[in-house]
Amino acid sequence: MKPRDLQAPFSAATRPLYEVKAGLFKGLAHPVRIRILEVLSAADEISVGELIADTGLAPSLLSQHLGVLRSNRLVEADRRGSQVYYRLAFPQVADLLRVARSLLSDLLESTRERLDASSDLPELTEATAP
Repeated sequence: MKPRDLQAPFSAATRPLYEVKAGLFKGLAHPVRIRILEVLSAADEISVGELIADTGLAPSLLSQHLGVLRSNRLVEADRRGSQVYYRLAFPQVADLLRVARSLLSDLLESTRERLDASSDLPELTEATAP
């Protein structure tokens, strides 16, 4: 593990928990990183080659995103010969993705219900407009 990878957990000990959480969510705050985590949550571990195939990313871009995920301790890597394999560092990462998916589903359903309810409102005409 590189010294840079160790900074986040040690510096977190002196910061309020809400700041540490914000840092974690900043690490998650990119659609590509979410996609990588979703791919990893579907298997015990995946090679970089498989991640490239599953995400369609260029190797250099994938490497940058994996670096952010590693520095936030969301993924771990093992080198075996010329291959590098990644896995989720904690099973709770997959749980977090499931909760986010469920929350988004509920939000979308709520929005759909509001839209359906608004279709029952009378239409605005020039005479009723403010």
